[in-house]
Amino acid sequence: MNQPLVVFDNVVKHFGNYLAVERMNLEIHKGEFVAIMGSSGCGKTTTLRMLAGLDKPSEGEIRLNGERINDLYSWQRDTPLVWQNLALFPFLNVQENVEFGLRMRGMAKAARRTKSLEWLERLGLQEFASRDISMLSGGQRQRVALARSLVTEPPILLLDEPLSALDAHLSVRMQGVLTGLQKDLGITFVYVTHSQSEAFAMADRVVIMSKGRVEQTGSPREIFLEPHNRFVAEFVGGKNILSATVVGQEDSGLVRLAAQHGEFLARPAGGGAVAIGDQVSVCISAEQIELTLHATAGHSLACRVVGEEFVGSMVNLYLESSEGLELQVQKPYADYIGLNLLAGQMIFARWADAHALILRGDRLSAVAS
Repeated sequence: MNQPLVVFDNVVKHFGNYLAVERMNLEIHKGEFVAIMGSSGCGKTTTLRMLAGLDKPSEGEIRLNGERINDLYSWQRDTPLVWQNLALFPFLNVQENVEFGLRMRGMAKAARRTKSLEWLERLGLQEFASRDISMLSGGQRQRVALARSLVTEPPILLLDEPLSALDAHLSVRMQGVLTGLQKDLGITFVYVTHSQSEAFAMADRVVIMSKGRVEQTGSPREIFLEPHNRFVAEFVGGKNILSATVVGQEDSGLVRLAAQHGEFLARPAGGGAVAIGDQVSVCISAEQIELTLHATAGHSLACRVVGEEFVGSMVNLYLESSEGLELQVQKPYADYIGLNLLAGQMIFARWADAHALILRGDRLSAVAS
């Protein structure tokens, strides 16, 4: 693979005694759409601000195109940032807002007018060129902010929760605009969000952060299907997490576990290793649990239906076993109707061995002899 466009090399950021980012090592390549995701206070916006030149790392090095940029001011980098509040200039009209970066670079008036109008047309805003910012809708202001950042044709664009203030339907439309622009232009996007749906819909790669640390990096599919630890599994949601003890190893590579409801098989996440006696956390996705009205051969768990929740075309079912184990199961509405379930009814839950995932970083080693 070619040299990364951006490198975070052992980057640490302190604010007084508060550790905002802890030993970040991250590479971002040209043309990637990378989403940094996590709850409030996880360090994602601080990471973006350090890349933009608004905060300086306390330790470590940030490189852009192989050049150390720690000590460069924000205006010395070609890393425009689209803010959460957009930060458009209310005293300038639409075209003047888009021209602003070109004017700061000393481009001649006629040239910057031509270029700004090209970008307004590209984003469907040409008819609003002379309109005041206050007269635009939220989606229109969003596109003006994008045009203002992209008119200089930077190699990378930073976006800090730019869709958070939009209505749900408009947010979905803007996701399409963003991904289309990114693919057409080949520009690297680094996108900070707390919204899993945004990150998974748009990004090539997702970075999950917690308490200043990178917990996992991977494609949306990898993050959802192969969470490495309990934090990531709980953060993406829709997961059942069971506690169990390792009691054996199978030739197939599967691990035999003993839990409150009996023995079952699972596989270690990311090819990790476990030892007999280890206490582990096991993740099973809600959509990978099968339901039958009668017991079947193999591992099958008798449960009582304790609740249900309609989520559009999907239904979340909440079950409880006689041992007190609680399970969440997600089914398409058509499958749910076919089961004809009633509250309090007994049903049997089962899952494939390969769908039970032993999480990394959650193992408690057996007591040493």
